[in-house]
Amino acid sequence: MIVRGAAEFLAVYRAERYPLVAPTTARAAFLVTPRGFALAAESATDNRYMANASPCANTVAPDAPRGLAQHAALADALRESVPTVVFEGDPATPDGVFPNNVFATAPGRLIVGAMRHAVRRREATRADIRAYFRDALGYAVVDLSTQPIVAELTGALVIDRGRGIGFCGLSERCNLAGARAMHEAFGLRLTYCFELAAGEYHANVVLAQLASRALIVAADGFADPDDAAAIAQVYAPRVLWLTPAQKAAFAGNAIALDAQRVWMSAAAAAALTPQQRGKLADWGFAPRDVPLDEIEKAGGSLRCCVGEIF
Repeated sequence: MIVRGAAEFLAVYRAERYPLVAPTTARAAFLVTPRGFALAAESATDNRYMANASPCANTVAPDAPRGLAQHAALADALRESVPTVVFEGDPATPDGVFPNNVFATAPGRLIVGAMRHAVRRREATRADIRAYFRDALGYAVVDLSTQPIVAELTGALVIDRGRGIGFCGLSERCNLAGARAMHEAFGLRLTYCFELAAGEYHANVVLAQLASRALIVAADGFADPDDAAAIAQVYAPRVLWLTPAQKAAFAGNAIALDAQRVWMSAAAAAALTPQQRGKLADWGFAPRDVPLDEIEKAGGSLRCCVGEIF
């Protein structure tokens, strides 16, 4: 079922209708190195989080060696939670360091996204990632990239895996047809579609669901704050509300790869108050962070770097 608007969602959602019936966290993760790291001009047209976001953003060169070092440290750190596979980056796909928008999984399936920008559509053709899931893991490939839709996977769609509920932010990076296609591809029971606020590009920057038991949310990232409030009702009282400044520091771009840790960048963690960090700990999540300021120049943070393997 796909619903739109807070009233429709709250009319449908009941905890007893959507119990925890599946694993709440991934069994492994995959990353793509920032080899040839640069800022993609196309992406800058609708990603205000990028450094000097503008159609000419690729004239500002990040520190590529530093980005590689930070990314390697991220891969090592995430192995505390899950086995982590790393694919080599490609200078022809400068946004490839954020693979979760292009490749995602459901049990037994690799899903390939339908990207808005040509620079990202090139990523969807990567034979090595497809082959790894198809041949090494035996996953079926569900390819959305050839459909006339826009569906940027777990950038646009924040999924409560345990309950089978998707929270889909509509923007230039995901249209309603894309939301419907992802609902089917991920085998979701319920998808709640809502409009992101003007200037927001992905739901996973304003919303993070943690192991089906807690939520991090920035209400100003939603066109209608009632949508944020409705989602929060699913997880109340375990809801961490972010300020606009905390959202800008990528505090909403977090992920729980196991039931005991929440991962975010060092900048995101520093933006949280002691009280907020205490709440996460009270909910059973040890905050873990990794410096990613070089990667964040490209307009995404830790969660964007992580593809989950279910």
